[in-house]
Amino acid sequence: MNIRERIEEQEHKMLSAFASKSRDAMREKEEDACEFRTAFQRDRDRIIHSKAFRRLKHKTQVYISPGDHYRMRMTHSLEVSQISRTIARGLMLNEDLTEAIALGHDVGHTPFGHVGEYALRDLIGHYNHNEQSLRVVEHLERNGKGLNLTLEVKDGILNHTGANKPFTLEGNIVRIGDRIAYLCHDYDDGIRAGMIKAVDLPEKVAHILGTNPSNMITVMVSDMIKNSDGYNEIKLSAKVKNAMEEFREFMFQKVYHSAELESDRKKAKYIIHKLYEYFTLHPESLPQEFLEREENWGLEATIVDYIAGLTDIYAVHLFEELFIPSKWIAR
Repeated sequence: MNIRERIEEQEHKMLSAFASKSRDAMREKEEDACEFRTAFQRDRDRIIHSKAFRRLKHKTQVYISPGDHYRMRMTHSLEVSQISRTIARGLMLNEDLTEAIALGHDVGHTPFGHVGEYALRDLIGHYNHNEQSLRVVEHLERNGKGLNLTLEVKDGILNHTGANKPFTLEGNIVRIGDRIAYLCHDYDDGIRAGMIKAVDLPEKVAHILGTNPSNMITVMVSDMIKNSDGYNEIKLSAKVKNAMEEFREFMFQKVYHSAELESDRKKAKYIIHKLYEYFTLHPESLPQEFLEREENWGLEATIVDYIAGLTDIYAVHLFEELFIPSKWIAR
């Protein structure tokens, strides 16, 4: 029995009957098993080592061009992973599967956060970052070969948001863990930015969840574990779920859709629109690796793949290069 087989055996003995087991994992393309790592461990490693994951460190969470201590997409993904692993461990579910889904759930996010997502949706009629995340791991990484992740991980990535729920409990943990993470850390960043104060929270939210971001996470995570333990379902109590929904409404009103960020949102949207317009008229200006994809995917999808993959910094640089005159300095 090798190391991987020993880990798989331990999973069957120790994990909940409702947990996803590594030895049962499915891939679209069969491949030789690793001697040391389970299927879900390999998926986690492939996501961490992907270019799309590395780019998340320069992609907006809420604030465009923020200071050092504000969250970006990568720190968001790490926080989702940590929260989700804690829940999975408490419920004796598969931590490796949970971590892989959490780390990969936002790899398809655009530059400038949801503003970029909405801008692309305006242009082509349909664009969702969860669907693009799946596209990245299935088709775009490894020069078009994809990462060949397990179906369990891909399902969790696709359904971390939207109408459909994941078919694994681990995926459902990430679905709620993602919301816990972004509400609490965006609230923390909102206080740091001076946009909101703890005293601004609705009374019910403050009473049930508290006003400290760390304590708020603890309340929601504890509630999920207590209410899901022993069940083939991931859920919150009605009291905490309602408080969480009110917290979310507060964050959309005071932060996500705030007038203070509207100017930056408009500028970011304009950049996305202008880049799309330019590459539609000048597709030959796309990098060679994208030109080679056009035959398979068509021009529109190829341009969207390119723009969606840009970091904030590079999108601004590209815009300046294409549309801002060069500075000539007198000698």
